Amino acid sequence: MLEEIPVSIYRGGTSKGVFIADEVLPEDQKARDRILLKLMGSPDIRQINGLGGAVSTTSKVAIISREEKADWDVNYTFAQVAVDKPVVSYSGNCGNISSAVGIYAIENHLVETSSPETMVRVYNTNTKKVINEYIPTPDGKLTYEGDFAISGVPGKGLKIELQFVEPSGAFSGKLLPTGHTKDTLVLKDGQEAVVSIVDAANPLVYVRAEDLGLEGTETPEMIDSDPDLLARLEEIRGRAAQLMGLIDKLEDSAVLTPGVPKLTIVSAPKTYVTTEKETIDGADFDIAVRMMSMQKAHKSIALTGALCTGAASKIKGTIPYEIVNKPSANQLEIAHSSGKISVSIDYETTNDKTLIKSVSSYRTARKIMVGTAFIEED
Repeated sequence: MLEEIPVSIYRGGTSKGVFIADEVLPEDQKARDRILLKLMGSPDIRQINGLGGAVSTTSKVAIISREEKADWDVNYTFAQVAVDKPVVSYSGNCGNISSAVGIYAIENHLVETSSPETMVRVYNTNTKKVINEYIPTPDGKLTYEGDFAISGVPGKGLKIELQFVEPSGAFSGKLLPTGHTKDTLVLKDGQEAVVSIVDAANPLVYVRAEDLGLEGTETPEMIDSDPDLLARLEEIRGRAAQLMGLIDKLEDSAVLTPGVPKLTIVSAPKTYVTTEKETIDGADFDIAVRMMSMQKAHKSIALTGALCTGAASKIKGTIPYEIVNKPSANQLEIAHSSGKISVSIDYETTNDKTLIKSVSSYRTARKIMVGTAFIEED
């Protein structure tokens, strides 16, 4: 027998995921996870038996409900479904998937529209933070037509502004989870790795490309083809997770906390060629980022990763701050494998203490399909 599950599929930013109403899923967490794994076709490196796309950026789920009492419109829970393991992680949020939550809310009549734009207040249950989404709705109607393009997505679409309000401590409760702008991790081989761990929108652990013997211009394929490098990056990420108190044993990092903190390789600007064969001049951006996602190289950049990097660039003493070194700028231009992304930071610095009021950026998103998924019953 096959069980019928009503679902929608949306592309949000550079990610794609299954959107599902909270009321459709059972309350029991284990039963809920089993359904999500079956929906995506995990564990299987092809995800051939489900809706997943065989990479972490297309193996995501957004669980949505209307908020009746609090001062926001919808509740949104993000689930990262592992491709090759029977793991569903609710650690942290996905900013790219977040960009489609507002249009899902409009499409499903969870909010009233206005003209010329509709603001949807989204509460992310993973991070317990509010995201204000500003969606163009001329004459009170949602249209997917637009002339805005983002790196990593072909074509143009609707320009959606996402403002992450008071993003500090989204996961750990602290902007600097360890209380330090830098930490030194001792690895298995006795070598040391200097990192900065920052938590804004999502926790990231930053390491300089040059400390890894990298240029900072590597493609995802180059990173993924080096098993020794992948193992080293995961060890650094796991050591940071230990330092944050997320795990006791290093070997548990990929299972118990596979998505956070996100390992992020950063470097000073230099001219490079994107995966789309576009040449980006080093003079046209402030910092280069190569992110990891679920133990593989991200094909572009996580939106929360870009937002956290914007915040980190304002915290004196962190690795991103030292690379960018533009303490008064409210705008940060970040280069990644597929192109660039711009982040706005509203912040205050008093006596070397930084308060991040909000971080914002723009994404495109669209509905792909609405229908019924069929999964095998237990």
